[in-house]
Amino acid sequence: MLRENTRIISGGLKTADLAITAFSFLAAYSIRASITELPALRPFSEYSFLLIFILPLWAGLLRYCGAYGPMRTKSFAQTLIPVLKGSSAAVIVLMTLLYAFKLEYVSRALIIVFFVVNSALLLAFKASVLLITRYLRKKGYNFRTMLIVGTGRRALEFAKLIEEKKQWGVHVLGFVSVGRVEEPGPAPSRERVLGDVEDLERLITTVQVDEVVFVVIRKLLDRIEGPVMACEQVGIKASIVMDLYRHSIASMEMNELAGRPVMTFNPVATHERGVVLKRALDLVFSSLILLLASPVFAFAAAGVKLTSTGPVFFRQERCGKNGRRFKVLKFRTMVSGADRALDSLSHLNEMSGPVFKSRNDPRVTPFGRFLRKYSIDELPQFVNVLKGDMSIVGPRPPLPSETGRYDLAQRRRLSVKPGITCLWQVNGRNKIGFTDWVRLDLEYIDKWSLWLDLKIILKTVPAVLRGTGI
Repeated sequence: MLRENTRIISGGLKTADLAITAFSFLAAYSIRASITELPALRPFSEYSFLLIFILPLWAGLLRYCGAYGPMRTKSFAQTLIPVLKGSSAAVIVLMTLLYAFKLEYVSRALIIVFFVVNSALLLAFKASVLLITRYLRKKGYNFRTMLIVGTGRRALEFAKLIEEKKQWGVHVLGFVSVGRVEEPGPAPSRERVLGDVEDLERLITTVQVDEVVFVVIRKLLDRIEGPVMACEQVGIKASIVMDLYRHSIASMEMNELAGRPVMTFNPVATHERGVVLKRALDLVFSSLILLLASPVFAFAAAGVKLTSTGPVFFRQERCGKNGRRFKVLKFRTMVSGADRALDSLSHLNEMSGPVFKSRNDPRVTPFGRFLRKYSIDELPQFVNVLKGDMSIVGPRPPLPSETGRYDLAQRRRLSVKPGITCLWQVNGRNKIGFTDWVRLDLEYIDKWSLWLDLKIILKTVPAVLRGTGI
């Protein structure tokens, strides 16, 4: 709602950001070259090719993180945080690429200076644009007029919200009654009610109206079909406030199916571009880890084979997204046939809920205990990530027998692709109970972002090195 950004303005902002990014790289080179205490840089011509990667990378991640789009109703935090997230994610990806392609001659100090200069200039630019547009709207420029259809409590609350935000530059002309008592509670003053819903066609053709917003209860939705179509015929934007049901988790989305509009209540945040980037990061990181950890991989495989009888790898059926079954892959850490002895060991379980964990599990081999301590046994799961069964970050994939004992709220853990690490891994690992485990998984699902994934990955490394696995 209230999207006033034209393609020209949006394109201009994106172009300005790219120009600032290119200038920042030049400035960073000059600043780094002036630091005589550090080794001398090569000529700029040997670094300039990086802009071929930097500009599209910054453009894509800034867009993904929400740095563009309507700014009229955004706060400073909502405007600036996506810029900082986008530039931070971009520099992390850039550093990873430099490491992967072994471009060791590219000064890491140069990249850090570039990140600081670029972030500062982008944030200053966005803040300036927001301040200037707010000032102009308060002075009466670039304002929009709005007509609200509805005279109930929700319509009044909506109008109050709009009128309190003077920096949005939206002027509420008045209300249009739907003709009956809509909701118990206060009603707008009589002089602010410009007519009944039957008068809307006359109003939008005789008064300067930029947008009509319908704020009515469910029982009156059948009365606004004609007025909505009238707005369409005249060419005026019509919006319907759709807080019709009280959901504590699900967010409402408007989609299209076979040309028909569909109202969807989704309990899982959807990030179409984010899903693509998350999958790309899964592929890149998994490939790098399997490549760099190949000596550890070979050591673990040899150790399992030499210290106990049985196969090197352990394959077990687990539940993935929405209950899909797949075979999780791990280094074998137990004696052969360990699954058959699980029922007799229930008294050793140290976890609450439908999960079995025991530090004194007699089925674990001495070498397997070492692999578990440093999570080396889970390295083969990066193969599951490459196959698409898992992600690097996500709730741990449960056993089918465990999901059968979940309640409805706990089953929401299965609404996303499972992962190797998640919030529980960096917030207590095996020291937390099942209830807190589920709470952290659901917190991850509700707050998911690419930035959160990167933070969890970075925090997982020291958590693993501490050797607290069982």
